[in-house]
Amino acid sequence: MKIHPLKFNPILKERLWGGTKLKDVLGKPIENDITGESWELSAVEGDVSVVANGDLQGTSLQKLINEYPEELLGKSVFERFGNEFPILIKFIDAKQDLSIQLHPNDELAKKRHNSFGKTEMWYIMDADKGAELIVGFNKDVSKEEYAKSIEDDTLLELLNYETVKEGDTFFINTGKIHAIGAGVLLAEIQQTSDITYRVFDFNRKDKDGNLRELHTELALDAVDYEKKDDFKVKYSVEKDTVNQMVACPYFNTNFLELTEDLELDITTRDSFTIYMCVGGSATVENDFGSAKINKGETVLIPANSNFIKLISSGAKLLEVTI
Repeated sequence: MKIHPLKFNPILKERLWGGTKLKDVLGKPIENDITGESWELSAVEGDVSVVANGDLQGTSLQKLINEYPEELLGKSVFERFGNEFPILIKFIDAKQDLSIQLHPNDELAKKRHNSFGKTEMWYIMDADKGAELIVGFNKDVSKEEYAKSIEDDTLLELLNYETVKEGDTFFINTGKIHAIGAGVLLAEIQQTSDITYRVFDFNRKDKDGNLRELHTELALDAVDYEKKDDFKVKYSVEKDTVNQMVACPYFNTNFLELTEDLELDITTRDSFTIYMCVGGSATVENDFGSAKINKGETVLIPANSNFIKLISSGAKLLEVTI
């Protein structure tokens, strides 16, 4: 099957904490001022991406996977995950602080929810002055101390705050308590999972005047209580080459800053390739066609491609494979 580079219609999500940067900065077609997420590439049931370009326009991602699994995903990816697309790609705009949360690991998520866990990474695209993330604890915390802080409403005193700027990148492994702070626009790459344990929500109420559900008891056995310094990703920003950012069992992410065209031989890459454009624009070609992506757009290259050519005089891209 000759599969050209695939762009997808964004799946836009209203969120209590959302804003307008997805429209104002990334050009998404949002129609309100509380849009918090643009799901760029998803096979989550009920939110399956649909092709927006070329001969396959109107075809769902899941239909393509079902009909051409090895050609699209790669043989090794298909053998590992079957017909389930293994990652979820998003842009997130936090006008307000997100809830403080964490995600269970694969073992716990499988046992409790028959789901994958949720390992994720964030690339900061835009941040208001002084904007912060919460990532982990500021000291080692016991389970009892954590539980008491939830009861006493003092959790915020135990958390680690990171001031962020464009280009900062964070790897959030399962169990790590975290939250995106107000004023942050970021690209998120994660395992395909929507299992989140919300532990504190600043006592906010939704549009109906209700407090959102917390998952206090579920979280107790899922939290990593140890203070760690393993979340800030250090990576090279050498131009016109592939710079490794994150390599983990669930996805691999590289950073590319282009000032000229770049052609990659991927004949031995047994995986699909995703490009998220986080700055500028580029035309992405494979054996079977091309697609242009601007800042805030995403493209999927099938695994049966032999090469990828990136045509650009100024683009910043995140490259994602399995």
